[in-house]
Parts: sequence; structure tokens; C-alpha cells
Amino acid sequence: MISDSRGVGRHWAVAFTVVLVVLIITVSALYLFKRAAELPGKGADKAVEALKTVADAFRHGTVSTSFVSYATSVTGTSYFQFATLRQMEIFERKDERTSFWIPLPDVVVEARAPVEYTYYVDLKGEWKIAMGDRVVRVQAPPIQFNKPAVDASKIEYTVRKGSIFRREEAVVEALKQSITNETMRRAQENTALVREEGRKQVAALMKTWIVREFADGSNFSVDVVFEGEPAEVPVPALDPTRQ
Repeated sequence: MISDSRGVGRHWAVAFTVVLVVLIITVSALYLFKRAAELPGKGADKAVEALKTVADAFRHGTVSTSFVSYATSVTGTSYFQFATLRQMEIFERKDERTSFWIPLPDVVVEARAPVEYTYYVDLKGEWKIAMGDRVVRVQAPPIQFNKPAVDASKIEYTVRKGSIFRREEAVVEALKQSITNETMRRAQENTALVREEGRKQVAALMKTWIVREFADGSNFSVDVVFEGEPAEVPVPALDPTRQ
């Protein structure tokens, strides 16, 4: 009997193909199994990380460090600037003199200039953060300000009261020299004007972070006070997500 070598060849070809496919599937399965053995741990870690609660973070004592790291990455600097005041300021100097115990006429000079005040919180300062009943209480570092920026090109000097017996130029020069210190004093006074804006923005930043980081973050409101803040200042419970 004459065998059909073509049929045998076909059977071997089919068998070889099946073996090759099985081998590929086996190798793939082994690879996937190996990857699966590696990934669950990482996936589980991520799942645990995603599901951690605000209380967990406080128990581990990582809240302040983690928040400051987040805030720094968001702002791109270690200073969280939250308010800028632009005001037309009026500075006045009154000079009184005597000559041989005789009072000389007063000289009064005035300067008007636009001044810009910028306020910020140092993220590297001390943050005290505590958890209450569905509230995160924050004592932020004190409000600080940059050196006020006086637009020197727009300063206008006026002698409101002069005298032929006095050197008005000397009084004007003395006023010029006092403007820097005077703007620093006014910047400090104006802190009260920007405090609530600072409170609101720090609370919003903290709220965004806890919602982003913790499974139950949206359930918490945020209270903020600043170091050195007058004790009589009321501290509202802020929840920016509900505004």
C-alpha cells in the first residue's frame, strides 16, 4: 500500500502548530502569573493608601508633613501668598522748631503714593493640626508680609504749610526717609483687613488636600486660626466645598 506522505506531513504540521500554540499560551500564562504575583502587593498598597482615613493619618502623625509637602508642590514655593492690597497712601510730616525759646512757624509736608502690600504664610513654619468631630482644626504660622512696594515714580510731595523762616526742603527730605518705616507700620495694621481672606484660602487648601488624600476627607470641615491671632477673633467653621 502506498502511503500518502502529504497527509502525514499535514498531521505533523497541525501537531507542531498545536504544540507551538500551547507553548506560547503556557509561557504567556507563566509571565502573567509572575506579573500577577508582583502586582497584587502594589495594587493592595495603593488600595490601602487610597482608602486610608483622616483618623489613620493623625494616628501615624504624618498630617502636617504631608500637607506642607502638598501645599509646596501646588504653590511652587514655600510661601503661600493669599492677598495683595493696593492703596493710595498719604504720608504727612509736621515739623516744629524753636529758636532761642521762640516757637517758629510749623512746616507741614505731605506725600501721596500708590503702595502695594502682599501677605503670605510661610509653609515651612510651624503647623499645628488636630482632628475633632468631623472637623480638622488648623493653627497656621503667623501672617507675614513682604516689604511694601512704593511706586516711586508716582510719589507727589506737597508743602501744605510753609514758612520763610524754615527750610522746607529739609522737612520734605525727612518725610522721604520715613516712608519705608511708615509703610511697614501700615502693612502690619492692614493684616486685620486680610486675615479672613487668609483664613478662607488656607482652609480651602487644606480641604482640597484632605479630600484628595483620604477616603472620608469630604466629610470634614476645616477651622483655621493663625499664630498670634487675637484671642477675641471668632473662628468660623469653614467648608469651602459647600460655598
